[in-house]
Amino acid sequence: MPENILDLSDVEKKDVFTSNGSYCGKVKDIELNLGKFAVRALVVGAEKGSYLSQKVGGSKNVVIPYRMVRSIDDIIIINDFQTSEVQEHEE
Repeated sequence: MPENILDLSDVEKKDVFTSNGSYCGKVKDIELNLGKFAVRALVVGAEKGSYLSQKVGGSKNVVIPYRMVRSIDDIIIINDFQTSEVQEHEE
């Protein structure tokens, strides 16, 4: 897990990719846990056509738990993830 981020503003608007190289979008916001002085999550804007927008069904802001972040540098790399798809059956 990444450590020692010196300035949170350096993280905003960075591109986010999965560990498999799929583009997810850009960091829109950062969620903090002020009680522990720690980052809780990154809010990523799932851009149209990106891997993340395909997983969540459109352009939305998606909260990515900080424990999924693998690396922060020029880009942010997160662990790849699975989503469950709910299928509705007609009765």
